[in-house]
Amino acid sequence: MDIINFFVDLLSDPRGAIAGWIIALGPVWVYSPLFLIVFVETGLVFFPFLPGDSLLFAAGVFSADGGGLNVWATLIVFYVAAILGNTSNYWIARFFGTRIIDSGKVKALTPERMAKLDHFFAKYGGLTIVITRFMPFFRTFAPFIAGTGHMNFAKFTLFNVIGGVSWVSLFVLVGYFFGGIPIVQEHFEVIVLGIVAVSVAPAIIGAVKAALGSRKKKADDGRTQVQAEIDADVAEERELRAAHAAVAEEAVAGKHAAPAAAGAEAPRGAHARADSKTE
Repeated sequence: MDIINFFVDLLSDPRGAIAGWIIALGPVWVYSPLFLIVFVETGLVFFPFLPGDSLLFAAGVFSADGGGLNVWATLIVFYVAAILGNTSNYWIARFFGTRIIDSGKVKALTPERMAKLDHFFAKYGGLTIVITRFMPFFRTFAPFIAGTGHMNFAKFTLFNVIGGVSWVSLFVLVGYFFGGIPIVQEHFEVIVLGIVAVSVAPAIIGAVKAALGSRKKKADDGRTQVQAEIDADVAEERELRAAHAAVAEEAVAGKHAAPAAAGAEAPRGAHARADSKTE
């Protein structure tokens, strides 16, 4: 129950959570839960729901003058946590990825998200590791898919470092430079929700596009099937008409051929009678 309350408090009020850790753990050990949360979110595919973006922003706010955290220590701790987390995720997936997927225990790893990541990897290659750093859920699953697909580790590490440093720097420094502004302090929760909304927006938009695309494809397939059936009926009708026309032509040709044959037979009969009289 305590662990559930811990996650609920962290998700709803990351600033309050960090303030509590500073008081309870002191200015040195407070970095332990910060490291652990980012490492777990990026390193374990079972915890994609942890609030990475808002936690980085809140830590940046506390890294400003008098906040209780040191900005350089905060950056370094998060850099290491983000890079090691993705690396662990990669190697776990490389050895156990297929088994984990087949088990069905990772409910958040939906076929739609798998398809989206496959599309990203096909289109952007290793840059997917960088791009998905800024997309909740996807940043947890991207290194997992890379490991499952046995992506070259050196290539993965390069993009992992670029993505981790970019992601951490952006959110921590935005909190550091703008967190002390009174309007930001007064509306901190709203800003955190905005950060989460902006972070989740690409995933939501992608899901909506995928759903609409699937619906459109089904509609197009239905129209194609109906059109194919209509074309088949038209072709069949044409064949029947052609067959009827052929039968009619044969009948007409037969009628014309009968008098001609009779006419040819008549002269032969007359010649035969004439020859008989001559004898």
